[in-house]
Formats: sequence, structure tokens, C-alpha cells
Amino acid sequence: MDNKQVVTNTITRELRDFAAPTGNIYETVMIIAKRSNQIAADIKQELSKKLEEFTNYADTLEETFENVEQIEISKYYEKLPKPTLTATKEFEEGKIVYRMAE
Repeated sequence: MDNKQVVTNTITRELRDFAAPTGNIYETVMIIAKRSNQIAADIKQELSKKLEEFTNYADTLEETFENVEQIEISKYYEKLPKPTLTATKEFEEGKIVYRMAE
């Protein structure tokens, strides 16, 4: 999902519109929550891989140094929209595939 399309501020939404696809607002919230957890795990794994390059096994605090690239990567990930907002946007656009266990 393109992160520039996700609104990062608070929006009032109509609950009936959210409940319409599933017929139940609680099922809708659980679908969004599960997708949000997936997005968060993907972001965490991606960030860990990028920061792994910068691991420094220093024995003392004095040997630790500041890496500008590492700081820029961290700032980029901090500015990303929250996974819940991304998952909500995906649900609104019908991009989440789900099925109900019977």
C-alpha cells in the first residue's frame, strides 16, 4: 500500500459503513486488527533487516558511535502511518480478503 495515501490524523467514520461488509461491527474490527498485526510484523521485520547492517558489538559505551544512516532509517519508519490506519484504509477500499470460519 502506498503510505502517502493513508491519512495520519483522526477521521470520524460511520459505524454502519464499516459493519456493512461483514454484517457485524465487531467482526469488522477484528479483521482490521488482524491485518494491522500483519502489517506491524512486516514493518518490524523489514526494519530489523535494515538495522542489522549497523549492529556493532562494542564492549563499552565509549566505543559506541552515532551512525547517520541508521538515524535516517529510524526516522523514516517513525514517520510511516500507524498499521491500524493502513489496515483501515485497506478495508475501506476492499483490499482485505477474509473468510468466516463456520
